Amino acid sequence: MGMSGDSDSHDARRALSGGPRPACPVVRAGDGTWHVHGHAQARQVLRSTDTVQAGLGIETVEKLPPGVRRPVLYRDGPEHREHRRQTARFFTPRRVDERHRETMARAADTQLAALRATGRAELRDLGFGMAIETVSTVIGLTHSRPGIRRRLERFFPEKFGRPGLTRPSGLYWLVRLNTSWLAVHLADVRPAVRAHRRARRDDLISHLIDEGCTDAEILGECLTFAAAGMVTTREFVSVAAWHLLADEALLETYRTAGEAGRLALLHEILRLEPVVSRLKRRTTAALGLDGGGAPVTVPAGAPVEIHLADANTDPAATGPCPLSVRPGREIGAGLSFGDGPHRCPGAGIAVLATDTLLTRLFALPGIRMAAPPRVAYNDAIDGYEIRGLTVTADRS
Repeated sequence: MGMSGDSDSHDARRALSGGPRPACPVVRAGDGTWHVHGHAQARQVLRSTDTVQAGLGIETVEKLPPGVRRPVLYRDGPEHREHRRQTARFFTPRRVDERHRETMARAADTQLAALRATGRAELRDLGFGMAIETVSTVIGLTHSRPGIRRRLERFFPEKFGRPGLTRPSGLYWLVRLNTSWLAVHLADVRPAVRAHRRARRDDLISHLIDEGCTDAEILGECLTFAAAGMVTTREFVSVAAWHLLADEALLETYRTAGEAGRLALLHEILRLEPVVSRLKRRTTAALGLDGGGAPVTVPAGAPVEIHLADANTDPAATGPCPLSVRPGREIGAGLSFGDGPHRCPGAGIAVLATDTLLTRLFALPGIRMAAPPRVAYNDAIDGYEIRGLTVTADRS
């Protein structure tokens, strides 16, 4: 496989660099938050049974009335483990291979049709369309009215306001959020639930119906999977394409490799460019970590932030040249999909969908990048957003 030098890699991380890695892998900030930068320490926190989810809007979810089931992302303990056990079959490599490859291929061809016709497209649009169709099939959102893309774009806006009734922007945010929820429910989730109640299918919505979930609870699960699968895949498609378009040798490696080699290269790019750069946890008991030569104890009830970009480039885990693209490292994608109980169940789907789209994209004649993209940081998801990455190709 080919490789990229340090100066040519980590495009999104370079654009959003917050400074050098701290010398200590575990650092306590003045506000009491523990920041974890080392790979071994990060993996220990994520796998620990003495931590629970924090961030990602969990404070709002905790205010749900008693008896209302939380989306799986916001649950921990035995209930969470049982849900993951029951739904694991929807995400196995064999199932993805047998049931979703054709869907991915059709989705990729649909997305690239406009590029072939006009000779120009934005990667953000191609990636989002690909992710919507793929994830919708896995979930069971197969009876949507026209316009699902527009509705999801409104639900996941580029700029998030702050809720509240004391400021105009907060009121606008609250109204927009509620109307977006309602639009997705009426046009996408409710039609699917009604169809699945009449005739079960082997997908997530049918499973939730059998579990006795209400329509509102199914809506919450669907939007959680949409955020976790659609938005992140959209960004990864863009950042992977950016790396390949900016490095001719790397692109040639990708074009000539078999599927296993291509997926390894995509995992390596994802190691460098985790779409979600920080994960948050809260300890439920004292947790001992290696502080870099001396043990440290994170007390119970403490907030913890895991810095994935630092953990994924920890030389102790990556080996030499941690900032270079070198497929085949034992670390794989690192912790970019998380780890432990909350590791992303759709990791294989996301990478295969990305590869399906990019192999077809880079098979087009004359494909090239029109201009370097813009990179911004989205505090709502603790990750980067890539905008303006336009590609051109010879029209067919």
